[in-house]
Amino acid sequence: MRLVDTAIKRPVSVIVGVLFVALFGLISLFRIPVQLTPDVDRPIITVSTVWPGASPEEVEQEIVQRQEEQLKSVEGLVLMTSESNDSRGVVTLEFNVGVDPDAVLLLVSNKLDQVFGYPLDAERPVISAGGSGPSGAITWIMLEPLPDRDDLDIERYRDYGEEVVKTALERVPGVSRSDIYGGYDRQLQVIVDPQAMAARQITVQDLAQALTRENANTSAGTFDEGKRRYIVRTVGQYQQPSDIEQVVVRSADGTRVTVGEIARTRLGYVRTVASVRQKGRPAIAVNAQRETGANVLEVMDGIRRTIRELNEGPLAREGLYLTQVYDETNYIDSAINLVRSNILIGGTLAVTVLFIFLRSVSSVAIIATSIPISIVGTFLAMWLLGRNINVISLAGMSFAVGMVIDNAIVALENIFRHQQMGKTRVRAALDGASEVWGALLASTLTTVAIFLPIVFVQDEAGQLFRDIAIAVSCSVVLSLNVAVSVIPSLANKILGGDKQRGDVLAALGDRARNFIAQSVFRISGSTVLRLGVITGLIGLSLVIAWTLLPKSEYLPTGNRNLIFGIVLPPPGYNLDELIQVGQTIEDVLRPHWEAAAAPDSPQAQALPGPPIANMFFVAFGRSAFMGARSTD
Repeated sequence: MRLVDTAIKRPVSVIVGVLFVALFGLISLFRIPVQLTPDVDRPIITVSTVWPGASPEEVEQEIVQRQEEQLKSVEGLVLMTSESNDSRGVVTLEFNVGVDPDAVLLLVSNKLDQVFGYPLDAERPVISAGGSGPSGAITWIMLEPLPDRDDLDIERYRDYGEEVVKTALERVPGVSRSDIYGGYDRQLQVIVDPQAMAARQITVQDLAQALTRENANTSAGTFDEGKRRYIVRTVGQYQQPSDIEQVVVRSADGTRVTVGEIARTRLGYVRTVASVRQKGRPAIAVNAQRETGANVLEVMDGIRRTIRELNEGPLAREGLYLTQVYDETNYIDSAINLVRSNILIGGTLAVTVLFIFLRSVSSVAIIATSIPISIVGTFLAMWLLGRNINVISLAGMSFAVGMVIDNAIVALENIFRHQQMGKTRVRAALDGASEVWGALLASTLTTVAIFLPIVFVQDEAGQLFRDIAIAVSCSVVLSLNVAVSVIPSLANKILGGDKQRGDVLAALGDRARNFIAQSVFRISGSTVLRLGVITGLIGLSLVIAWTLLPKSEYLPTGNRNLIFGIVLPPPGYNLDELIQVGQTIEDVLRPHWEAAAAPDSPQAQALPGPPIANMFFVAFGRSAFMGARSTD
């Protein structure tokens, strides 16, 4: 075979090739994105429509049902769900995996253009790709007052959080968006006097129309004065609450009625749709979502650095600070480190077993080179294919650690056999590798044929396990190249002529060989015995498989040291009532987070559960959820 002959005659070229693979593989290892699981593309389109002041029944009848009538015929639609709330309706469309998201957005937009008869005060539907919830958050951060600043009402700092914290997080490279929950929105309030309005025969609609009409800057044209042209504008936008009180609501019969006569104005706050509490105190929650393809470890480093800068700078001056209560990378680091350690342990065990049976340092060294070359080269292949490092791809590499040395063992054993026949190292390396390269190719193609079809599966399972197929296929293909190029080249240089056999191991090997040979001979001579052995082995395999079969689940949940709970209150509960429910739960759990400062104290040991490092409660709409993380 020409490749084997070239590798033997030009060992320097082989070494240079190996160094190039190692160099670019290590570069790819540091550049390839890192995350917990592979990206699974679920084409989901969300249509949100706001109708201020409408009840859920009105939203469903006047908006959602009309949209569903048109959207149900969109091509590729798998599932359509809708939710109608106070003043808002949401229609969620899920499509087949593999469809073009841009094309789907265009189809949905065209269908919505065919919906007519919206209420006059309903806003235009907003189409967005992805779900409507914050499911992609990689971290949750709480904005709280400093422990010695009990005089601060943190819920009034929502605007400050949006202007300072939210914008700072979104400037971190790799962060796609950041959302803020809880707190009060600043609002200019007009508080009417019903008796004064009734005495002047003015309705709320008259007042609202006057406020809307006067809050505008209007162009009044232009005029020339000498050599200059002037642009005239009438300025009417409100700058302060007193401006609103001067607005004329009605002017008739020589009398004018201003807003100040029938109402008073002030700058106030209105609670948002959600309320957040952290360890029994009001707080504002901020999250951050990662861009697709970004390295989550690098993104999290940037987020931590931004939090530290904010806590030391503008937040400290305001008496506030940020606490990171959830960090996805903690679990990612532990999961990936576990798989990496399994790869190292597997490689070490493989080399150890080789040394026990071969008992030749040169032979083990030659075969062991196939492991790092194949694994490091796989990182390069995955980076070129646009994949990332996750527990699935690393699991594929851990599987491949034991597979990549098979080709090397076969090639080296045949080279050694030819060398034992009295051939020179060069001739033994050439004849031995050339003789088995066809069998090695067939074995490698068989393995690739098993895993590679997963790459072409378009559904969710195919996207999830695509990395494991790519990792195993690339590893065994690289091991084939190592077996027909690197192994003959090294065998020509360092392979010893004899294998050192130990007396004890040799005796055990001879006994095992004789026992197996005699057993096979006896079994082959009797039809009944053959059928009995086959049936017994199959039955034993099925029993063992059934006994050791683990329970089925989509993905292992792992131990994230975090627990979530969902609260479903009776219908009709308002936000204040949900907050009281949360306070009741907090009173029960308060001793647990107070004991977190001294987990070894007698009070902490006497608790029925572990100390709690963080505990939060979020009430929104008509439901609520809570979460707690115990101390590590």
